[in-house]
Amino acid sequence: MSASHIDVQESELRLFPGLDEEVADTLRAMKAAAADSRPRMVDTTMLFAPRSGGVKRYLLSKKAWLEANRPGVAHNLVVPGAGYRAEPDGVIRLHAPKLPFGDGYRWPSSVRRWGAWVSSLNPTLIEAGDPYTPGQGALEAGQRVGCPVVGFCHSDPAALAALHFGEWAKKPVEKRWAKLFSQFDRVVSPSRFIAQRLEEAGVGGIAIRPLGVEVDTFHPDRRDRDWLLKRLGLGADARLLCFAGRPAKEKNVGVLIDAVQRLGAPYHLVLVGAGAGMPPEERVISLPYEKDPRAVARIIASCDAFVHANDKEPFGLIVLEAMACGRAVVGVNAGGVAETVDESVGQLAASADPVDYAEAIEALFARDVEALGQAARVKAVEQFAWNRVFEDLTMLYGELTGKAEFVTPQEALPIN
Repeated sequence: MSASHIDVQESELRLFPGLDEEVADTLRAMKAAAADSRPRMVDTTMLFAPRSGGVKRYLLSKKAWLEANRPGVAHNLVVPGAGYRAEPDGVIRLHAPKLPFGDGYRWPSSVRRWGAWVSSLNPTLIEAGDPYTPGQGALEAGQRVGCPVVGFCHSDPAALAALHFGEWAKKPVEKRWAKLFSQFDRVVSPSRFIAQRLEEAGVGGIAIRPLGVEVDTFHPDRRDRDWLLKRLGLGADARLLCFAGRPAKEKNVGVLIDAVQRLGAPYHLVLVGAGAGMPPEERVISLPYEKDPRAVARIIASCDAFVHANDKEPFGLIVLEAMACGRAVVGVNAGGVAETVDESVGQLAASADPVDYAEAIEALFARDVEALGQAARVKAVEQFAWNRVFEDLTMLYGELTGKAEFVTPQEALPIN
């Protein structure tokens, strides 16, 4: 179905059209972009903030990959922002209020308006990265334009609701989650763990596509252990355990802290971003959030091992990044991390209990940690480099849309 007739009016986007110059300028820019004859993919999510984690890195990596490898496909990201703006790189920011204590995340208020904004781009394919307002707006836009809509399930909101509010909150959230994801033309899961949770909730049409890693940015060559020891004020005999991420409850940072305190010397835990706002702890060093991925890679590569205690992690992109840096990983034998980490690249704790986790750390260092790190790098490059991941994902996009541009680079397409 051709979407060329779709015409979104400013009156759909604001209560008082014409009173906001930002809205008019942004809509004008989006309509100009929609005039491009190429098939257009639109990604939309609210999981895109200044300190976002894996979802933001996935989307920005996909944008760069499509530009370099699928020039026959136009691509936009539609995400919340402080105001309305169509940026030159194809990122569209729509005003949404900040969530209280939400670490910079913003929650759009109107499903109908969000869907109208996405429709204005005349997409060929829409991918929703959450089940919230943007996800619901994506479904409305897909119906309006007549294009397929993919739901990428990056998290388990029912499990998060139970963690933060109690088990009573799990079933209602799970029911709503399942109802929404059942409406997508295809659901993408980054792991078997999340695919199983979706199936248990009654969702079908699931395709498992793991996330990937930028293997040139996250590289063993970033390692500079002497620099990091000097920065931390530690001696050469220290064993540096690293975790990088948001200071969120589900990350189980407390398990990491308890484990390293049980182990004592020579272990030290380096928290990058995850220690924000926490009181000082013995043997724990908190470093600020690093926006530059190369800075994160330098710290991770300069430590001795990477630690990750979330036993309900949907995937764990940061684990792949640590592996690409040539670092062995200690995880928990549960969730998505257990699908990436095995004995060839690290150690899995029996549970997220601090005693079990401390035992797993000791077991790792009883082995050849550097050899494990080298194996981790090989696995990351061979199985999870973004190029491989996106080649598989665009095959799915091509199947859904029937557009060869998603599957084959433009210059290689036959001339009609």
